[in-house]
Amino acid sequence: MTLQQLHYAIVISEQGSMNKAAEMLYIAQPSLTSAIKELERETGITIFNRSGKGVSLTADGTEFIVYARQVYQQYETLMQKYLGGTIKKKFGVSAQHYSFAVQAFIEMVRKFGTCDYEFAVRETQTAEVIEDVATLRSEIGILYLSDSNRQTMTKLFQANQLQFTHLIECGVYAYVWKGNPLASQESVSFEELEPYPCLTFEQGDKSSFFLAEEIYSTQELPHVIKACDRSTMLNLMKGLNGYTFCSGIICNDLNGSEYAAIPIRSGSGTMEIGYITRKNMILSEVGLTYIEKLKEYLNIT
Repeated sequence: MTLQQLHYAIVISEQGSMNKAAEMLYIAQPSLTSAIKELERETGITIFNRSGKGVSLTADGTEFIVYARQVYQQYETLMQKYLGGTIKKKFGVSAQHYSFAVQAFIEMVRKFGTCDYEFAVRETQTAEVIEDVATLRSEIGILYLSDSNRQTMTKLFQANQLQFTHLIECGVYAYVWKGNPLASQESVSFEELEPYPCLTFEQGDKSSFFLAEEIYSTQELPHVIKACDRSTMLNLMKGLNGYTFCSGIICNDLNGSEYAAIPIRSGSGTMEIGYITRKNMILSEVGLTYIEKLKEYLNIT
């Protein structure tokens, strides 16, 4: 087993494709495939599932990549410290679609700058937030728990050696364009929302109402439209008078001031927003700063 093989495996896991990884590594695809097959032979495990759609980590591969990243990151640190290398430190955050998570990321990057660091922020599907942190692709993941998903999500955290840390508990709001007829109300009921399309974030092949970003995913709603990104969802709010469910924590600097969060009337439940990390992992200086910026934005003392 060589450091080069570990690097190859890490890049393949990030790209989800042998061809894309080969392009990034400037290596012929057959040579890359051969190197990974040799690594799997040496370790006695199958690291990647291969299919026509690309490659994905096996259960053994997921665990292997965690250790591979730790070893390779230490190698990069040694190169930089003792051999004068120019390898940048890496830090990533994966999150459900929360503008406050992006705003905290912006503030953190402003503090450290991009000369010495390679930063990544990923607004993505719930299952990918969990997978990214489990495989150390991201150091921190931001998501929510509620009475409806807590048991299932806790099992997923345990299975992936993750721990959840509480940040804040929020009520539930309807998020709408200010031109929506409901936007001027002090609160809104489910009956009043019923004529309008409910906008939800698509969760991909692993779709499950337990993985939904919207707290009322278990309810039968008459009009539902799925979107993949926050920008599209904002456009649908404006173009179709659609709405989505949210925490009420809105960043106007990023989303703009054309939208409003309206409290949903009694019995709407609560959302517990927090972050996940690998169990027994000590956060980096950048990770600690990111959490600090989150708490500042959320007014957590």
